[in-house]
Amino acid sequence: MKLLVQAAAVLALCGCTTIPASVSPSSAQPDALDAAAPGLIEANNVPSLAVGWIEDGEVAWIAVYGERAPGEPADDDTLYNVASLTKPVTAETLLRLAASDTLDLDAPMAAHFVDPDLARDPRAKTITLRHALSHRTGVPENWRDRMEGGKLRLDWEPGTRAYYSGENPVMAARYAEAVTETRLADLARRHLFGPAGMTDTFFTPHSSWQGRVAMVRGADGSLRLPDNTPGGSAADDLHTTIGDYTRFVAAAMRGDGLTPALIEQRATIYDDQTAQACPEGIIPADKCPRATGYGLGWMIYDSGENRFLLHNGKDWGERTMALFEPEKGFGIVIFTSGANGRQVIADVLRLLVDDAPLQTLVQAEADFEKARR
Repeated sequence: MKLLVQAAAVLALCGCTTIPASVSPSSAQPDALDAAAPGLIEANNVPSLAVGWIEDGEVAWIAVYGERAPGEPADDDTLYNVASLTKPVTAETLLRLAASDTLDLDAPMAAHFVDPDLARDPRAKTITLRHALSHRTGVPENWRDRMEGGKLRLDWEPGTRAYYSGENPVMAARYAEAVTETRLADLARRHLFGPAGMTDTFFTPHSSWQGRVAMVRGADGSLRLPDNTPGGSAADDLHTTIGDYTRFVAAAMRGDGLTPALIEQRATIYDDQTAQACPEGIIPADKCPRATGYGLGWMIYDSGENRFLLHNGKDWGERTMALFEPEKGFGIVIFTSGANGRQVIADVLRLLVDDAPLQTLVQAEADFEKARR
């Protein structure tokens, strides 16, 4: 996920499912969303919107609006490519393995895995799982194909600086696979999907996808099925339902499968990036966060009103977001199937999450995306 500064440095089609939960102050929120959602997706040319709400650490409700494909309503059985929301799923799987002492957060991963592109760089021998999960490996680009010669490289000492890269969770997953001699998808099923009740989440294409995947609309207005990664990716292209991913976020919020020490470390900011999160002239000073930066698998965003763990997703026609506030026990998951979805996410947050700095940031992200088109 990249926050704005890192990038810049209707109702008739609603499938709504209420999941039993304790009555909460958010009980009126599905009605507000029901009223607003059809207009939001129409105004932004987004085919569908799915939202999951967590209250008191449990899934309270989910709601789905719009069309999966032309003439076919989206519903709670619809599968979304959640783009970079894949990364927290990978991280939470590996943190559970660390909780059981199967993986060591601070031992050099080189004892089991070094990327072939980095084999001659002595700095690669010092990279740890903690570095990879907090984006502090020294990799300077999101993907190696953006680097000279399409080769992965390090530009600084591991552990000294954060830079968001999809190569980091990929590196972490390859290490875990080498240690356990088990593929990431199988590790996730055993340690995360099963315990969390996630029966409809996939790293790789599956026969059950037929007629269920949300088509996505690109910035050019065209509509197609989203990409997938046939061999699976630790960083991108996970397919899941809104119910499954909301159950995942609820489990992450509760710290299921983790130790108290790991829960604390996950929420630690390893490289403070507050200054970058408030570029002059874009984010007003009174809407700046108190602190923000990468934790383990999540961005930590302390707005002064809430301390969120959050992550974004962005691909050709997908815009997604998930966040939770562990102390207060609430969270939200938002999937959209259109390149204009960041504006829809900003509008949904204004409806459901009372946090002015967060709302300002996400609106600025939406405005930045529009300006680049």
